[in-house]
Amino acid sequence: MAALDEAFAAAAASGIRQDRVSANGLRINVARFGRGRPLLLLHGWPEFWLVWRPIMERLGGDFELIAPDLRGCGDTGKPFPEPDSTATAERHSDDMFALMDALGIEQFGVVGGDLGAYVAQAMSHRTPTRLWGTFYFCTPYPGLGSRYGQPSHLIEVWYQYFQQLPWAAELVGSSRDACRIYLRHFLDHWSGDNPSVFADLLEAYVDNFMKPGNIQGGFDWYLSSAPTRRLWLEGKLPPKPPITVPTRFLWGQRDPLIPPEWSDRLGEYWSDYSIGFADAGHYVHAEIPDVAAREIRTFFNRIKAKSS
Repeated sequence: MAALDEAFAAAAASGIRQDRVSANGLRINVARFGRGRPLLLLHGWPEFWLVWRPIMERLGGDFELIAPDLRGCGDTGKPFPEPDSTATAERHSDDMFALMDALGIEQFGVVGGDLGAYVAQAMSHRTPTRLWGTFYFCTPYPGLGSRYGQPSHLIEVWYQYFQQLPWAAELVGSSRDACRIYLRHFLDHWSGDNPSVFADLLEAYVDNFMKPGNIQGGFDWYLSSAPTRRLWLEGKLPPKPPITVPTRFLWGQRDPLIPPEWSDRLGEYWSDYSIGFADAGHYVHAEIPDVAAREIRTFFNRIKAKSS
């Protein structure tokens, strides 16, 4: 765990602290930094809170940044040792509202991508009055429709099916080398095939995922979300009212997983949104943190100005 310990020590040296908070039956690991209006930062897969460190350091003078490890990930508790099909977006949403309750925070903004984007959508549908704004990177949403499973795109989403297999986590975790090979593919490829983005953190990521339960904990999201994903691919997902929370999207122009042109149906699912595009892949927040932080600050400052 040397690489992960070093990464945590470097984050602590910059003022980021980690706490354990009891909420919704979990001991949630949460990193915190800064002061000001609270922003909840929701990571994707294969991420954990550490991916937010560059954003936290850039925004800590303006906001209180709260970056939890989501259910099954990082150092947050694993409710079940075996595969868990209950880790839905709604269950994650319950976790996050309970976390913010435990921290004594009633209203807050949310920033997320990938898995975190699903959670932010579930939170926006459940209790929109608690969110004064949401900011998304490269967002999976029902408007992707059947395009997400079209034959030409299967080469990008095969892992979502593999990770539902009961032995997938055992195979990926069979050795440190196997785990590294698997993670490196997603970290490098989704960064627009740029291995420099996560090069300094790759071993820390391997350390994190080689902790007991962490590989399966991340895979549980794909097991839990499979029924909903199938319905949207088949065009049978019951529609929900558009999200009314003020929203900003920042999409990587080189994202191989969710191409930017697939943002074309956002207006069917959000009633108050704007969108920008950036020279990045899927991990906009990790690839170009200066741009991402500037966009986040501008959006939430605008929301504050409108509400004043």
